[in-house]
Amino acid sequence: MKTEVNIANIAPKHLFWDMDMSKLSTKKDKALIIPRLFVATTKESFIKDITLVESIYSTNEIYSVLKNTKERISNNVCRLVAQRYNKPLFLRYKY
Repeated sequence: MKTEVNIANIAPKHLFWDMDMSKLSTKKDKALIIPRLFVATTKESFIKDITLVESIYSTNEIYSVLKNTKERISNNVCRLVAQRYNKPLFLRYKY
């Protein structure tokens, strides 16, 4: 992780609609925060979204958390992240 920031100041509020964002710790809650920041990501919004996440977390943290999450992120996001970091492809949903 790069720095501890108040996620409430930088993240879209609708992605954390069910919790008090001011109580989230970017260090302790990264397994929740990283996937949530990608829930609504599309191919068109990916660069904007990944840039926000990379301002807080390292590429290894992002890749690892997304690879192991049970949160609902799309396979397209998984593909885009693996491509961006030149790492092995991983998929959240397997058909």
